Amino acid sequence: MSELQADRNGKVTHLTLNRPESLNALTPDLRDRLIDLLGRASADPDVRAVVLTGTGRGFCAGADLRGGAGGDRVTGDVARTLRQGAQRLIAAVLDCEKPVIAAVNGTAAGLGAHLAFACDLVLAAESARFIEVFVRRGLVPDAAGAYLLPRLLGPQRAKELMFFGDALPAADAARLGLVNRVVPDADLEKTARAWATRLACGPTRSLALTKHLVNTSLDTDRATAFAAEAWAQEINMRTEDAQEGLRAFVERREAGFRGR
Repeated sequence: MSELQADRNGKVTHLTLNRPESLNALTPDLRDRLIDLLGRASADPDVRAVVLTGTGRGFCAGADLRGGAGGDRVTGDVARTLRQGAQRLIAAVLDCEKPVIAAVNGTAAGLGAHLAFACDLVLAAESARFIEVFVRRGLVPDAAGAYLLPRLLGPQRAKELMFFGDALPAADAARLGLVNRVVPDADLEKTARAWATRLACGPTRSLALTKHLVNTSLDTDRATAFAAEAWAQEINMRTEDAQEGLRAFVERREAGFRGR
């Protein structure tokens, strides 16, 4: 069976990490396949939402480091590997033009935690937990952790998680704002499907532009953010869905968005 299952249900693509024996740790091949599928979903007009989850007891335990230590290295090898690997994966999630939901079914550690936090919405099973595991290995956080966490939590909370590396239960993650909602384990898949179906019925281009504005807002000054907002409005007003939404408002009916 494939280590990454890709299924289409209507307008929703479901991507399931399927290495339960390793808590879905990412090998380079699995990571690259995931990047490719996220790119395909982003470009496919018939895909309007993505759900990312895992099988077994873990969402994703991070990078599979077996066989990755040691060997002859020269200066630049680690940085190059990171740019071409984990950073490229996080960018694929952040840049995906469709809403991406993380359905965190268990342990999300290191790269796995950051993969979830990069998603647009995060659902967590009650048994889920998030671990900034790097400090336990004497490592610096990677996979955009030092970029994502301060923006989600503020610098003090981010440092607390990264300095101590303690497991963060789902309920605490929700309290801190890292998780949108915690649900019973048995309800995770059902809730993720319901959210994805709702998003897939929405104005897809509007959602893509909204995602871009929000993701870039913390990296820009006010003038740049205002200019980006005006640019997004200009583009969006030319979409079929924007015109349909305005007609539906005038006609006092529900809008029927087509994602175009």
